[in-house]
Amino acid sequence: MATPKIPTKIFVRQHEITATFLQEIDKHLADIISGKVTEMFEIRDIADIMHIHPTHLSNTIKLTTGKPPCYFFEEKILDIAKTRLRETSDPIAEIAIALTYDPSNFVKFFKRFTGLTPKQYREEVQREKFLSKTELVTI
Repeated sequence: MATPKIPTKIFVRQHEITATFLQEIDKHLADIISGKVTEMFEIRDIADIMHIHPTHLSNTIKLTTGKPPCYFFEEKILDIAKTRLRETSDPIAEIAIALTYDPSNFVKFFKRFTGLTPKQYREEVQREKFLSKTELVTI
């Protein structure tokens, strides 16, 4: 039995929904970091902004990317956390709170995705920076 072909109009709309979803995540996380917003959105909140049903949003994201919507939230939060750990000396608890996490839950979240605690990650980055500077001097 042949797989039915998806009409181009529907295919384009799926990608439009996905692109809008990713833009809304970026916008929301920028608002979180700047302090304009203190509560992390859930998928239903973004769906409300986009005026579509949360299940439709979730299914569309999964269909077009192969990944659930929460994957993109987690990936972007992790990128922000890594950047702050690398580029600032802010306390880990402060970074966690800025990302709307309880510090202990933030450590669990971070370790689940990286295999390292935030402190271990920061120490590893600092060690790599030190080694790269040492290599430049000795050559």
